[in-house]
Amino acid sequence: MKILHIFRSEPDETVQNIVKSTTNGDESKVTELYQDNIDWSRLVDDIFSHQKVVSWW
Repeated sequence: MKILHIFRSEPDETVQNIVKSTTNGDESKVTELYQDNIDWSRLVDDIFSHQKVVSWW
């Protein structure tokens, strides 16, 4: 299953461990919104191309 994880803020160790345990190699992706230069168009494309989207505060 293709999973997209979207982070609004930097994840702590617990969240990082949860993401690692649910990541399926090349089929999963992490997007960090707290970083500069967000490609919003790419993010929308990623949301629609993944089967599951998990948004982390």
